[in-house]
Amino acid sequence: MGIIVWRIYEKPIPEGYRILVDGLWPRGIEKGNIDYWAKEFAPSAELRKWFSHDPDKWDIFIRMYREELEKKPNLKDFIEILRERLGNGEIIFLYASRERFFNNAVALKKIIEEIMLSH
Repeated sequence: MGIIVWRIYEKPIPEGYRILVDGLWPRGIEKGNIDYWAKEFAPSAELRKWFSHDPDKWDIFIRMYREELEKKPNLKDFIEILRERLGNGEIIFLYASRERFFNNAVALKKIIEEIMLSH
C-alpha cells in the first residue's frame, strides 16, 4: 500500500482513495470520480507559474513547495488522514498535467513521504 501518482485523464483510474491535488479543477472531469479535492495543498499560482514544469527548476520547486506546505495549519491533519487511508489501501494523487515526471503531484508525494518518515 502506498501513494500512487496518476494522470486524471488516463483511464481506468486505479482503485483507492482518489485525491485531486491540483489547485484548479480539470476540464471534463466529474466530481463523482474524486473522493477529495486537496486544492489547499496545491502549490500557489505564483509558484506553479514560476516552475512551469521546467526540470531545471525541479529541486528548487520542491524546496519552495515544501516551505509553502509547512506554513499550512492543517497540514498535520491532512497527513494523519493520509496515514489512516494508507492503512486501508492505496491513495491515488490525481493531477491533470501532461508532464508525467515534473509536476506538483510527484512533488507532493515526495514531500509527504519525507514528512511521514521523519515523524
